[in-house]
Amino acid sequence: MFQPLDPSQFDSEVKQSPIPTILDFGATWCGPCKMLAPTIEKIAKNYEGRIKVFSVDVDHAQSLATSFGIRGVPTVIFFKDGKEADRVSGNVPYDHLAKKLDHILL
Repeated sequence: MFQPLDPSQFDSEVKQSPIPTILDFGATWCGPCKMLAPTIEKIAKNYEGRIKVFSVDVDHAQSLATSFGIRGVPTVIFFKDGKEADRVSGNVPYDHLAKKLDHILL
């Protein structure tokens, strides 16, 4: 459901995806990232089949994080048609993410 994304997979899994994709940028040392993880898991489960959800460890994918201007973690980026459609930073509640996702899925 919610799996790590290797930067080499970005084109095939995000840019060329026929369905919206979420990238959750975080780090193993990040407390708020750990707090957000269950929310991202719930999003992945509740929207299964309609979206793809990946985690991106900024320490292991620095070039990808830099290319999206990630300055703090957690940062969640929503992609539609291979392009960034929205983003949020920080440990946000499920309803906030779901509202953004519902808008993207319209």
